[in-house]
Amino acid sequence: MSINKVILVGNVGKDPEVRHLEGGASVASFTLATTERYRDKNGQSQELTEWHNIVAWRQLADLAGNYIHKGSQIYVEGRIRTRSWDDQNGQKRYQTEILADVIQLLGRKAEGPTPTGGAYIETAAPAPRPAAAPAAPAPAPRPATTPIISSEDLAQDDGTDDLPF
Repeated sequence: MSINKVILVGNVGKDPEVRHLEGGASVASFTLATTERYRDKNGQSQELTEWHNIVAWRQLADLAGNYIHKGSQIYVEGRIRTRSWDDQNGQKRYQTEILADVIQLLGRKAEGPTPTGGAYIETAAPAPRPAAAPAAPAPAPRPATTPIISSEDLAQDDGTDDLPF
């Protein structure tokens, strides 16, 4: 068994670039910065920023193009893919990307329109895979928002529920 799963939380480095392909599919690409903060051996605070290339397909690409902007803080769930090609000089080039299956908007409410039904965006079907790779089942749909129960909610229980025990 093998697993290819990535979860990132970071800030968008540039507005998504959305392209519409001949078959009607959409693809969006943008960069995401994640920053690790730590103290070095001298006790000095250090930051290490890693840039990730994010690719989203179909409906997720369209929604990303409409609601994600430079500076947005987002949650991305997906898988790693590395592409290779020969450049103009015949040199082999590689690019590692994150194929997004889920994107969730985080942070403060951004200016402009927000997606209806909450800030949770997920693909209806996984992004295309190379022909040799077996198709995985589509992820189960998730609710637009997750209810949160606070300690205040529990304190307001007056014991008048309809449970027989």
